[in-house]
Amino acid sequence: MQLRIVHTTGYTYDARVGASFNEARLTPQTSTGQIVSYDRVEVSPKPWVYTYRDYWGTAVTAFEVFDPHDSLTVTATATVHTDRAPAPGPTLTWTDLADPDLLDEHTEYLTVPARVEPPTDLVQRCRELVGTQAPSAVARAVCDLVHDEIEYVSGSTDVATSAADAWTRRSGVCQDIAHLVIGALRSLGIPARYVSGYLHPDAEAVVGESVRGESHAWVEWWDGQWVGFDPTNATGIDDHHVVVAAGRDYDDVRPLHGIFSGSGSSEMFVDVEITRVH
Repeated sequence: MQLRIVHTTGYTYDARVGASFNEARLTPQTSTGQIVSYDRVEVSPKPWVYTYRDYWGTAVTAFEVFDPHDSLTVTATATVHTDRAPAPGPTLTWTDLADPDLLDEHTEYLTVPARVEPPTDLVQRCRELVGTQAPSAVARAVCDLVHDEIEYVSGSTDVATSAADAWTRRSGVCQDIAHLVIGALRSLGIPARYVSGYLHPDAEAVVGESVRGESHAWVEWWDGQWVGFDPTNATGIDDHHVVVAAGRDYDDVRPLHGIFSGSGSSEMFVDVEITRVH
């Protein structure tokens, strides 16, 4: 499948600002299962721009605007070819995951900070899933458990909501569902990371038809390689998914964030258009 994604985002300010400093993580990755044939990030007003790859391997567009402005618009356009193989079967055992070298290599994906810390009752239910199953099979079961317990309700939480809060409410968005799964997997000793990107919402996507999309989030766990699953939709990662970034949690992959110099406040806007072009 070949997808064109146009992600327009930015801020409006209630008072003119003198300068702003931002980072955008909006450029899809060329990696296993997807090839980026075109990408461009445009900013208005015209900024000073610096691009680099961060510690997690994500392409970052850092930019500064020094001219006074009352709005800021970032438009990221990309064309991505996706061709994903089916997820592999379980490989590692619980003994493998306890290996000191593996623990050292993946220590950043095993810590459980407050952002993703799962409540005690969820941890207990996940431990009951272990039995004689391999870690990767348990990971799938944890995804199903969280999917069944958390109702997806757009706008029910915000970017600051913790996993535990979403569990208490029994509702949230893809970010909350991913955080809950990640925290639960790490509590079991399974390295897990947060993946951000896009999902074409139509399983029968029509070539040439543009649809309204949004940023999406899912999870990956370590089983000798990173294995992905979309717990919000209870589905594997397929050609409708496009990876942009991966990290410990949402804070590592925020699509756009920064600071500005001025006395007013800001409001973010976001619009995503996805078109299947082949």
